[in-house]
Amino acid sequence: MSRGLALTAVVVASIGGAIVLLVALTGTPTLKPAVPLSSEPAPVRTFEVVAEYPHDPHALTQGLIYHGGFLYESTGRQGQSSIRKVDLTTGRVIQERLVDNRFLGEGLTEWRGQLIQLTPRHTKTRSATLADLKTLITSFGRDPSVRYDPTSLEPTSTFTFSGDGWGLTHDDHQFIKSDGTSMLRFLNPNNMTWQAQIAVVDAGEGIRWLNELEFIKGDVYANIWQQDRIAIIQLNSGQVKGWIDLSELRPRMVPPRRMSQALAHMERLWRTASHTTPTVAVCW
Repeated sequence: MSRGLALTAVVVASIGGAIVLLVALTGTPTLKPAVPLSSEPAPVRTFEVVAEYPHDPHALTQGLIYHGGFLYESTGRQGQSSIRKVDLTTGRVIQERLVDNRFLGEGLTEWRGQLIQLTPRHTKTRSATLADLKTLITSFGRDPSVRYDPTSLEPTSTFTFSGDGWGLTHDDHQFIKSDGTSMLRFLNPNNMTWQAQIAVVDAGEGIRWLNELEFIKGDVYANIWQQDRIAIIQLNSGQVKGWIDLSELRPRMVPPRRMSQALAHMERLWRTASHTTPTVAVCW
């Protein structure tokens, strides 16, 4: 093994050991399933399209909620991350606030009249160095999240959360966070401290790449990153109760250029309206 490869191996091993150590130091318990887990694969459920709405094709959606008659969206491209307030029927961005270039917009939820956006630090993919280990140790548990006023999108406070942050939702007393692993993390909504976690499984196998989350009638709905399906997760056990396969929607997606033209046309109509927003039918 060359000296360079040996050094890289040592660094990777050191980083892996640091992760194990840091996780152990948090003392975060992994919850046991409250009910027996099934050994059978979860069934695939059907769906029905009840409406379609335009959406900015250049927005990399990381978090999305519907609140108070508007869509609130967290977008996550480097240098273009934002939180925005969107009119559902027209796709028009009513308000937008950019996120600092050092951070990425990720999960988003509403909690007691405020918007909570995860904004982890942006890190470029590069070869492992000893400096990476130092960065990992010093930044562990310090990725920020931001509270916003939903009317003005003015930040009201910031606070940190442990580990990576992808999706965010909540039940009536805690935040539920994903980070691309097969774990759902439970956080204290007052200070974002990591309280517990539960493994998500289907037929005994862990389900990785959990991404955007929604809490619906006691279950967590999680889309799987880079897949066309949503897992329906029983929260007290981590069991996947069902899958929603959305692959047949892909051929219906509007090409970005045509969507941009349609949105621009609708925006021009809106700007020229005197007092009312016109209803526009657009055929693609």
